[in-house]
Amino acid sequence: MNSQISIPNDQTLSGGPLQVVVDWIADLGGLVVDWLVALGDIGLFALRTAGWLFTRLPRKETILPSFYQIGVLSLPVVALTGTFIGMVLVVQSYTQFRAMNMETQLGAVINMSLVRELGPVLAATMLAGRVGSSMAAELGTMRVTEQIDALTSMGANPIHYLVVPRLLGCLVLIPTLVIVADFMGVAGAAFYAIYLLGIDAHHYLQNSRDFVGNFDLFVGVFKSLFFGVAIALIGCHRGFNCDPGAEGVGRAATSAFVLSFVIILLLDLMLGITLDAVYYMIWPEAPRLF
Repeated sequence: MNSQISIPNDQTLSGGPLQVVVDWIADLGGLVVDWLVALGDIGLFALRTAGWLFTRLPRKETILPSFYQIGVLSLPVVALTGTFIGMVLVVQSYTQFRAMNMETQLGAVINMSLVRELGPVLAATMLAGRVGSSMAAELGTMRVTEQIDALTSMGANPIHYLVVPRLLGCLVLIPTLVIVADFMGVAGAAFYAIYLLGIDAHHYLQNSRDFVGNFDLFVGVFKSLFFGVAIALIGCHRGFNCDPGAEGVGRAATSAFVLSFVIILLLDLMLGITLDAVYYMIWPEAPRLF
């Protein structure tokens, strides 16, 4: 008795569950490869930028406009964001703390959350949407209209002339903007808690001062340095590698914000784990949460 083995052909696979799984794996693999290629390209772009940064700084005429665009024009947005972050935290946390008769401890928890995590991350996210997307759109337009090629033909290096001033602006001013966001968040939370919810001002401020230390403020500012570098490099890289046409400029601005947001969250996780390990290495007697 002869046994026959049926081998599936293309018609059997097409439209079946096996073909769906194969297509899903192929799409996932293509997405992973695209992300790895993009990260590698950004890494090479960062190395070229660092080479110019440590070799020769740009002139003052090219640095000051970038500082103004990144720092001065972003100040109202960051200050407003920080203020409402503090107020929202008070509103969301007050009921739970009141149920435990710990209203005066509210300031300590809110201020710790602001200076270590929410202030730097949300301020960097706002700046990624405003500064990073603006860089990608501006440089993308220059790429589409061949202005970057014109700079190269005139003997000027586009990375030194266009990228390094923006990187310096983000590196210097985004930590300053994070400090502004932290201050406005702490002030907004204190105003809402003391004057609108009636929490005792003396104990609220005393607990805030005793619980939040200099290392907590340092953690937030230190993280923002990496956030600023990521925003500048990703925004400029997307602009330099913009696809032709107006649609390409729009995609460059969108991808700059999305990739910056993902990298900010990844850096926040990695830096948070590293800085906590350093903290317990320096002060081993400090109480642990886990």
